[in-house]
Amino acid sequence: MAMRERAPSSLSQTILRGIVCKCPRCGEGKLYAGFLSLRPACEACGLDYAFIDAGDGPAVFIILIAGFIVVFCALIVEVFYQPPFWLHAVLWVPLILLTTLVPLRSMKSLLIALQYHHKAQEGQLVDRGRS
Repeated sequence: MAMRERAPSSLSQTILRGIVCKCPRCGEGKLYAGFLSLRPACEACGLDYAFIDAGDGPAVFIILIAGFIVVFCALIVEVFYQPPFWLHAVLWVPLILLTTLVPLRSMKSLLIALQYHHKAQEGQLVDRGRS
């Protein structure tokens, strides 16, 4: 398969590719093999996904956003209606699952796409003693 030269994608293209969980380079191949497990490479353009290191960033963002939403809703319901604790569990456990699991794939692939777009890589130590 012949590799054609690709023009660098714009930031908006990169963001869209990340949100829809597609390859950050071509936007055609799937990024995931499972729910959060990455493919080894893009099936469309052959980009090796070994460079990817999203770490815990996506999970932290999602936890903070979901925590704000759920706690805010729970406080409003508690102040106005004062339901029993079992009803709180019935109401908030599904909301917690919805606000954490649904956006997690897209957030992880968005951070991967941005990492690719900005050519981010692990920091390197610089030896300033050499000329």
